[in-house]
Amino acid sequence: MSCTIIPAIDLLGGRCVRLHQGDYGAATSYRDDPAAVAAEFASAGATRLHVVDLDAARGTEGNRDAITAIRKAFPGLLEVGGGIRSVDDVDDLLARGADRLVVGTVLARDPDLVGRMIARAGARVIAGVDAKDGIVQVSGWLEHDGLSDEAAARRASDLGCISIIYTNIRRDGTGTGPDLSRCVTVAAWSGLPVIASGGVGTAQHVDDACMHYEDGIVGVIAGKALYDGAIELGSLFRSHPPAAVSGMHW
Repeated sequence: MSCTIIPAIDLLGGRCVRLHQGDYGAATSYRDDPAAVAAEFASAGATRLHVVDLDAARGTEGNRDAITAIRKAFPGLLEVGGGIRSVDDVDDLLARGADRLVVGTVLARDPDLVGRMIARAGARVIAGVDAKDGIVQVSGWLEHDGLSDEAAARRASDLGCISIIYTNIRRDGTGTGPDLSRCVTVAAWSGLPVIASGGVGTAQHVDDACMHYEDGIVGVIAGKALYDGAIELGSLFRSHPPAAVSGMHW
């Protein structure tokens, strides 16, 4: 087995963008039609897609219609994060066809709510643990409450999340590679499968992540490097065939 490569679409104002270390003021806009991008990823062989609503993450009007369009264009497993802060949000996104829901801010600030979300959504809730210097950042990475990534990882396990997406924010958008050693540690702390995110810049970074499959890294998210052409999705899938949707219980 090898880890699954998951292309990413970050939505800001209805467009596909990428941030640098979570800085909204440093957003690079790539495409106007997120659904077309999702269809291209599917054509390249992607069986799972990671979508983040950056507007909703910082508490402004989100991109739910764009998510609906992406769902129609992408036949594989769709995971959605950003601004999921109520059971109503859970219901709406599930109705729009999301297969996985990524929660970060509420994991840090309202664990009881996460429990209610899991009661509603079942085994479809993923913990998003986004950390800077070991401290979890929330509300679109604009705030923090001092919660450690270790505490967040253990909380995710205790609450019943099915997996963790771990991002070292200092790596995000830099192309320097994800923080694999921390991802392995997070997997050990939590006992959950971990998806590595933030910093993928080369095919070697993907290879390195997939070498840690037995250590708990089941997936790796790639964004900016795909849009910039630094890595090519079809080539990656030839080296690391994606998992079938039926086998992705994380």
